[in-house]
Amino acid sequence: MSYPLPPAPLIAVAFDMDGVLASSEDVYELTGIETLRRRGKPFEDALRHRMMGLPTLKALQLMIDWHELDLTVEELAVESEKTFWELAGDRLAPMPYVHELFDRLDAASVPRGVVTSGARRYAEQILRVIGVRDRLSFVITADDVKIGKPDPEPYLMAAEQHGVDSSQMLVLEDSSIGSRAGVAAGAYTIAVPSPHTTEHDFTGVAFVAQTLADPRIAEVLGV
Repeated sequence: MSYPLPPAPLIAVAFDMDGVLASSEDVYELTGIETLRRRGKPFEDALRHRMMGLPTLKALQLMIDWHELDLTVEELAVESEKTFWELAGDRLAPMPYVHELFDRLDAASVPRGVVTSGARRYAEQILRVIGVRDRLSFVITADDVKIGKPDPEPYLMAAEQHGVDSSQMLVLEDSSIGSRAGVAAGAYTIAVPSPHTTEHDFTGVAFVAQTLADPRIAEVLGV
């Protein structure tokens, strides 16, 4: 076997949202490109990768500092949210095999929640658009935490919400920052890179899956 087994039975799941459940990373990229185009600036890959997985305001502050933009992070947040929804349209959809995995979890009565670095209003709307909000036990957002990823805080909070030890929880992440948070929390963490994060460093995860249909995910969950 080329990957470690969980130290304890996995009885709950915590999903990252952007890039794992929703194709929102595609829209984020377009939003960043458009936001900076208006100011005659490029949205470089180096900046995009640095922002990915960070709490929203930290990510936007990084953009401001990177290009020395003349506006506050609150102003940029309002503009970015408006631009995101203007661009979303048909681009915002579930990632491959989301509903199939949820069906397996339902059949095995495995509870699941979301841990995202996005703001609550934004997260709730995305989860409704992709049709999974009513299939989740909870949603933890940047509004609920003090530190955020890559700190383990949000995933420790998820384990508490599930009522399990973190070693009994599976974390599915697509970014280096998010994976570090899951690993640091002591959760069994699997990386499922999106097309935007295939080059990220996933040191510490149990294994890297190409999609949510990877049979190893179902195997470690017993579903």
